[in-house]
Amino acid sequence: MPRKITSKTTSKTGDKVADQDVAKVTAKASEKVTPKASDKVSVKAAEKVNAKESEKVAKTTVKPIVKTPASRIKTTVKEKALSTAIKEKPVEETEESSLSWENNTELVGLEFELVPQVNASIYPQYIIGLHAWFLDQVRGFDPELSAYLHNGESEKPFTVSALDGEMVSSGKNILLKSGQVYRWYVTALSNKVAKWMAKWVNNLPEELYLRDICLQIRACNIVHAATTYQKLLSPEELRNISLTFISPTSFRRKGHHLPLPIPVNLFQSYLRRWNDFSGTYVDQSAFLDWVENSVFLSRLDISSVKVLAAKKGAVTGFTGAIELGVSQQGDKHEEFYQLFYALLKLAPYCGTGHKTTFGLGQTRFGWLSNITPDVPDMESVLAKRIEDLTAIFKAQRKRTGGDRAIEIASKWATILARREMGESLQVIASDMGIPYETVKTYVKLSRRSLKNQDSD
Repeated sequence: MPRKITSKTTSKTGDKVADQDVAKVTAKASEKVTPKASDKVSVKAAEKVNAKESEKVAKTTVKPIVKTPASRIKTTVKEKALSTAIKEKPVEETEESSLSWENNTELVGLEFELVPQVNASIYPQYIIGLHAWFLDQVRGFDPELSAYLHNGESEKPFTVSALDGEMVSSGKNILLKSGQVYRWYVTALSNKVAKWMAKWVNNLPEELYLRDICLQIRACNIVHAATTYQKLLSPEELRNISLTFISPTSFRRKGHHLPLPIPVNLFQSYLRRWNDFSGTYVDQSAFLDWVENSVFLSRLDISSVKVLAAKKGAVTGFTGAIELGVSQQGDKHEEFYQLFYALLKLAPYCGTGHKTTFGLGQTRFGWLSNITPDVPDMESVLAKRIEDLTAIFKAQRKRTGGDRAIEIASKWATILARREMGESLQVIASDMGIPYETVKTYVKLSRRSLKNQDSD
């Protein structure tokens, strides 16, 4: 314990010492300068000498001690303890240093730990809220990048996952449990997004909001190491390669969803991202011909599931694991063989298939067991209803046909199904980015169309 010192006691002791010393100096000064009564100048000179000597002694003798506040003493002890600990233990990476990467990084994947503070019910299409929250964060830091991510015609240079954690149906919504950790994954696929993300992770907000539901951001970690497209091309020879699809995965095929991990579809998906963001263009036709003739499925364990698809429609996707192999003939094409492995390593960053910015196609390198997604019953029910309605509205529009008819049928089905689940038109309009009056009109038209269907 440090000795407690008070300034009051020290001040009195100092005064006594000063008085004694001043008296001695004054006496000596008096002996040297003895003024006569008539000699006023001599008296004044003596007084000046006495005053100067007294002031000099007081300054050299009195050393005031300032009281150290208790709070400062505690801080000092902590600083000493910390200093000792640093000397005794090797320096570990801080959280900030672990969330930094080189300026030329093009690919990186982050994992967020989100924790609700109370039991909370969220709507089945909450992934729309996660997508919107991420883009809002981008807009707050870099409006120009935000505009590109919103409106860019090319592949999107990022992915966003759904929440990974225990979920159960609660009425028409999904229940998130208080204190439960839900993991959320975000990846960057271009240098521009990776640079922005490097600034963002060190200025994260404390909370993430899904409408009025607050999720505390407890931690953020790097889950896919920061790298570049060129580094993915490093030589690596493995006879069998495995991939695991941890969220529903699907491909577009002639206006329909194809929930099968056919090698050509897999690598067409990866090559699109490669050609858009790597800066090294590869002829798609030639490479996919090589894939079709040289790459095969050696093992698979998958199952299908129906889920909601972003802002409109429903998707039938597959989850599970596959193992791939390359024929001996395929080994001879060294350039494509090298690219094949590079694209497999790209898969965890870019995801597989379509709608990867809305949680679909989350992919991991290697064979992982028991990967059946925890899709709440209510989401499956809503997805099935949207799919059924879409089929009805498409059939009614067969005469017109074309992409426009399919688009309208999907919008009508999504709006009507969500309205049937009790969601307000204002919320539906906001989520889908459609004017309120348009949504209101679509509900009327879709109901009338169903009524006509029943009367036929």
